[in-house]
Amino acid sequence: MRHRPSISAVALAAALLTGCSAQGDASPHGARPTASPTTRTESTAGATPEATSGSRGKNAAVDPAAQAYVDAVAREDLDALVRAFRPDARLIDVDRTFNGRDEIRDWARDEVIGGRLTVLKNTPTRDGTTLLVRFAPGGRGGFKAHYAFDVRDGRIARLNLQYA
Repeated sequence: MRHRPSISAVALAAALLTGCSAQGDASPHGARPTASPTTRTESTAGATPEATSGSRGKNAAVDPAAQAYVDAVAREDLDALVRAFRPDARLIDVDRTFNGRDEIRDWARDEVIGGRLTVLKNTPTRDGTTLLVRFAPGGRGGFKAHYAFDVRDGRIARLNLQYA
């Protein structure tokens, strides 16, 4: 007898196939990635956090500013991604630092937009959240990274991206 996957297993597989992210040689999100969609961070019943896009630490909602970033990558919306940041924001990408929206815009245009970002785990912090993600520049492969979001006044004040 052949096993037929349940609706929830099919939904999980679809969610995993439609994640969001990007990659680059020196960054945990990508250099000139190709287009791919992203998934919202929603819990998936019966699945392990490492195996699902959108699992949440202790069922906590992803901080809205971090979710705005994830959603902007999914929609390939550079302007929305930039708006998720404060004007004086700082972004650290492994060993490179970008200050302010103009530098962040250039970085995201060249290395993030068009990539595929899949949220694997959400760990809320006092000032934001840390997401464990998989970023795939061309929609295949990719790597895991920690995205630590510090949020102030509803916008990203600091984003630190490091390989997991």
